[in-house]
Amino acid sequence: MTITDLWRVELHCHTRASFDSLTKPEDIVRVCREKGIDRIAITDHNTMAGIAAVQALAPDLVISAEEIKTEEGELIGWFMSEEIPRGLPLQETIARLRAQGAVIGVPHPLDSLRMGSALGAESLMTVIEQVDALEVLNARCLRQSDNDGARQIARAYDKLMTAGSDAHAAREIGTAVMLMPPFHDAASFRRSLTNARIEGHRSGPHVKLYSTGAKIIKKMRRIAAAEH
Repeated sequence: MTITDLWRVELHCHTRASFDSLTKPEDIVRVCREKGIDRIAITDHNTMAGIAAVQALAPDLVISAEEIKTEEGELIGWFMSEEIPRGLPLQETIARLRAQGAVIGVPHPLDSLRMGSALGAESLMTVIEQVDALEVLNARCLRQSDNDGARQIARAYDKLMTAGSDAHAAREIGTAVMLMPPFHDAASFRRSLTNARIEGHRSGPHVKLYSTGAKIIKKMRRIAAAEH
């Protein structure tokens, strides 16, 4: 299979349904078209509410997903059919993902600057045999060594490797993508990941301003709404 036969796939992207993003559905679709993204996973924090709006504009573009905060850190489920609430024990969240046939990934597993959201080495090792993939290139990881550590663990335990922009603003989409053979469901997605290639780089610290700004704006909107 040549590189022209592969899809460009963004596996980690947030919409305005996330508490720290203002990205509109139409902007996601526009940037995907501009950058040649064939599929994009909408991985909003603890909700799947943002998926339908993007699907309405581009039904074949979207992979249904969620980034879920467990008691010990975050997981991503791809090809999900049912939202999972935040705050559940790690093992229960994995069981719920497995029950609906989702592919289970660990985003930014060793990010030393994301205490509370990164699973961390100790918790990761307790479930390493139960997850499908580790994110070995998260574009928002400020320390390359954190991505490198995730890659080392993935290799040691023969886990699928993924990359994602972790985009909280439309301009971040496509910073880190997967080049993958076409797929159509969870099973073919897993198979495709075994033959996938990673393309991209880290974004740099400036992108943190997008999510920080989004949180401030949303807080101001809530205060204004309460006053009225």
